[in-house]
Amino acid sequence: MNTGVIEDHIDAKLPDKRRVSAPGSNTPTPGGGGGNDDGADKYRERNDFKELGTEEDDQNRDKARVITWFLLIIVLMTFGGLIGAYVVIATNNVAEWKPFDLPFPIWVSTALILISSVVYHFAKSAVDDDRPKDARKYLIATTGIGGVFIASQMIAWMALSAAGLYVEGNPYAGFFYILTGVHAVHVLGGIVALGAILLRVWNDTDYAPELEYRRNIARSVGYYWHFMGILWLALVGLLGFWK
Repeated sequence: MNTGVIEDHIDAKLPDKRRVSAPGSNTPTPGGGGGNDDGADKYRERNDFKELGTEEDDQNRDKARVITWFLLIIVLMTFGGLIGAYVVIATNNVAEWKPFDLPFPIWVSTALILISSVVYHFAKSAVDDDRPKDARKYLIATTGIGGVFIASQMIAWMALSAAGLYVEGNPYAGFFYILTGVHAVHVLGGIVALGAILLRVWNDTDYAPELEYRRNIARSVGYYWHFMGILWLALVGLLGFWK
């Protein structure tokens, strides 16, 4: 028997298996020569870069969010303890407890911090919409208003000092200095964060991961800044109407 005829008959029944090369691969294809090694390398590099960028963005986003919430928890614990002590002493009717009317700069401070929250909202919207010029303008305004807020606190303290109201001998005055002073320190930290965002958006860019990073940072700082405004309203309500 002719073995060559049998082998040809078996080969004819087997399925035709052809390797299909990936784009840019150097594996030869039927009827053609080798592919482009450079094309395959560039294809892999683009995919690796995209995956790396996504991982870095997720890490940056999570890091900013975790740090912000960690700071807010610390702030809540700090002021929770101070407010608790204030309420206990205020309700004990001790003879040394001598409340006074809040100085006028406190109301100026209240207006300033509310305005700063509104201005920061515009700044964040500009960052989200990739309008760096507007973002810079509103961030500078927010930072400036925050600085004036701290200055108004210093004026309030000087007014109380000129009126002879000190920490010694009056627990109410002591709580006033402590609560407003600790709040001012936290606002100062927020101003530093605003300055960091301002430096970040100072230069225009089309780089998508950088734009996303700016949005994430602006969102996290916004949580902190707006919380400072809410906390200030709570302190003013406590000092002004719970005596």
